[in-house]
Amino acid sequence: MYKLDLHTHSQASPDGSLRARDYRTMLASGRLDCIAVTDHNRIDFAQALQAELGEHIIVGEEITTLTGEILGLYLTEVIPAGLSAKETVDRIHQQGGLVYIPHPFETVRQGLNAADLEAIAKQVDIIETRNGRTLQNRGQAATEWASAHSVPGAASSDAHGLHGWGNTHTIVAKPPTRHNILAQLHTATYSTKSTGVIGRIYPKLNRLLGTRRHAK
Repeated sequence: MYKLDLHTHSQASPDGSLRARDYRTMLASGRLDCIAVTDHNRIDFAQALQAELGEHIIVGEEITTLTGEILGLYLTEVIPAGLSAKETVDRIHQQGGLVYIPHPFETVRQGLNAADLEAIAKQVDIIETRNGRTLQNRGQAATEWASAHSVPGAASSDAHGLHGWGNTHTIVAKPPTRHNILAQLHTATYSTKSTGVIGRIYPKLNRLLGTRRHAK
């Protein structure tokens, strides 16, 4: 079985603090087998880490759209912030990426609302039904949306630091690739242990402590 986390933030995010060595340690420990690095509006850290660690790292980006945040997975080029949700998902697919909806229906973390999500429903590849840093507990609504639209769900940590990282993840049968991940997610299982208070407030702590550094 392969443990997969599709939503994490490195020190390249203004509110993240995971370092390259943290990703190496997590993979070497066997707590996770494949990790998407999904920094806010940039992919350079993820690309450098993938060059070193290969298929164990997925290049992603959490993109700030006009109506909420959308993740692109398996990206080769950065997608600019400030576009409409429709333009954003079009650009993700144009480069062969997958559209992943993080923390849907949440208002405190710029999740897409029901109407905006419905407008791009046919272009959504994966929806986050379990988020390790959930603040508003919209998981049941996300699960129901996934079922109604035949879109696979995923459990991801949304980790911005070490505390609690690895607790929430998706478990699939084979090493995930761009071509097999969607089929695998339809039959995936999940680990959803709590990240604790520190795990939830990392973004504010990281901004307060000024942990943003040049990606190595």
